[in-house]
Amino acid sequence: MTDTTTTKRLLAAGVIATPLFFTVAFAQAFSRDGFDLSRHMLSQLAMGDLGWLQIANFIVTGTLFMAAAVGMRRTLRQGPGAKWGPRLIGIVGAGLIAAGVFVTDPAAGYPVGSVEGETSWHGMLHNVAAMVGGLALLAASLVFARRFLAGKRKGWAIYSTAGGIVYTVLPQTNPELMSLLFAVASLIGWTWISTISIHLVTTGTAETTASRDLVLPS
Repeated sequence: MTDTTTTKRLLAAGVIATPLFFTVAFAQAFSRDGFDLSRHMLSQLAMGDLGWLQIANFIVTGTLFMAAAVGMRRTLRQGPGAKWGPRLIGIVGAGLIAAGVFVTDPAAGYPVGSVEGETSWHGMLHNVAAMVGGLALLAASLVFARRFLAGKRKGWAIYSTAGGIVYTVLPQTNPELMSLLFAVASLIGWTWISTISIHLVTTGTAETTASRDLVLPS
């Protein structure tokens, strides 16, 4: 297997990560008794008899994003953000893995019949993992935006900046619908990562065999 083939496969992991996560998550969200996306966070699906599905979903998705980060680093040999862009995507993946390992606490009546109390140690670690991963995504979007600006790719720079800002701000616009808005924001933010991965697969893998700076299409 050539280095280029390996790099493409690593980047392809980032391409499939977002659709895989949300296909599995939404399938559960609309089939679990008592779960209401307007009141409950997707992470709460990790509780209950079928909670292992969402735990695995977090861990697999995080692993795919970390693989994509390795592919990005192999592709982005030089230029602004060549190191920190992939590193931050890797932190996003690590945060998702941690969010799967450390299960959140019951809230807003889910799981049905659960007793709500003080935040547990694993619930606290889940929240920390989510926060760190979220900040890493915002930072990554700005790092890539700077890279695209340096390459005079204004469209990509605007998309990257908007993706990170929408991901961060959208859930705060309506506290009563925060769980739903957070799901939408995550879909937008993670889709940005998958989109970057797609373009690196199709246009950037020459960087694994030649020390040229990446040029993305306009």
